[in-house]
Amino acid sequence: MTNAQTTLTAGPARAIVDTENGCRLSSLRVDGTELLRQGPSYGAFPMVPWCGRIDHGRFRNGAETHQMPVNHPPHAIHGTGRDVPWRTVRAEDAFAAFTYDLADTAWPYPGRVTQMAELAEDSLTLTMGVEAAEDSFPAQAGWHPWFRRNLGTGGDVEIDFAPAWQEERGDDHLPTGRRIDPKSGPWDDCFGMPDGVRVTLTWPGALELTVTSRAEWVVVYDEQAEAVCVEPQSGPPNGLNTLPRLVTPIDPLEISTTWTWRTLA
Repeated sequence: MTNAQTTLTAGPARAIVDTENGCRLSSLRVDGTELLRQGPSYGAFPMVPWCGRIDHGRFRNGAETHQMPVNHPPHAIHGTGRDVPWRTVRAEDAFAAFTYDLADTAWPYPGRVTQMAELAEDSLTLTMGVEAAEDSFPAQAGWHPWFRRNLGTGGDVEIDFAPAWQEERGDDHLPTGRRIDPKSGPWDDCFGMPDGVRVTLTWPGALELTVTSRAEWVVVYDEQAEAVCVEPQSGPPNGLNTLPRLVTPIDPLEISTTWTWRTLA
């Protein structure tokens, strides 16, 4: 372990967490094969304290309106946690825990975010919590992994999932509020899975990986040639405005996801 990176190992699996770069998972290798797209903007990063886009970067909490930095004009996207260093509070061979203070970012409320990563030979479990220090506030949390479209040993990845509905996406890339029957891809869309997220990625002849979560929302993005994204999250895009989940000093937000894999070779 260094100040910037924490490496976890379990049998044939190895994961690297880059704490200086938003506590993102910068690498996940199984039997030496890298599963995540490489680069400082990729890997798999936590989305917190919101997921996806906020309409023009503004959200309300009671009578107060707050403006977040517009980092993806005309909206604010994917939270602030991916843009700041996190502190390593515990690191073992196959488990680590990290944290950062919301007050260290543009977020208007004090609080703390924690992320834990636990690696096994055939799975990785990520857990994130958002705690309020004083006033309550709406928040979301989730993950944005960039899985490689092709692992170099077979065909392109195949995505299989059975959502109950799709959030209709407007021209501004925000949900319109209408739930529609799921459409075929390509996608940059949010889906509802009320029984929990379950999405299977299959690289033919190489690997099968299933993303699960007790969360009920997932964004699937597969419009780029290099990678696909399966993003379990605690609410839909713009949810700070349309479906706020209040975090209070006695009621933190917690979300987890598990990625389970098996080789097909």
